[in-house]
Amino acid sequence: MGLDQYAESRTDKGVVTDLSYWRKHNSLQGWMENLWTLKTGKTKDEFNCCDLRLEEEDLKSLRSAVEGGTLPVTEGFFYGADTSQDLSRMKDDLNFIDDALEAVEGGEEVFYSCSW
Repeated sequence: MGLDQYAESRTDKGVVTDLSYWRKHNSLQGWMENLWTLKTGKTKDEFNCCDLRLEEEDLKSLRSAVEGGTLPVTEGFFYGADTSQDLSRMKDDLNFIDDALEAVEGGEEVFYSCSW
């Protein structure tokens, strides 16, 4: 058991493309939990197994956080060790952001979801 995280794009014709998968990337989860609360008004405890739509501005904000090393320290029973300063994840995160922005610019919707 543990934190599994997914990102996918969807077209208006129902085509789904996997963009990324993370395992126990808790600082990314914390950033997404904050965005979830901001967008929905719901708590992070209500975020499990839900879709969070990522807009262009969200992805650009995420890029700034990744590049600036400001992903939040995030704790949770299933989340694993802190990844907020794990530079080895930065390349994968930035690749995801590039792919997601390309999908959004192409008219697709991008979603993040998690399961713990």
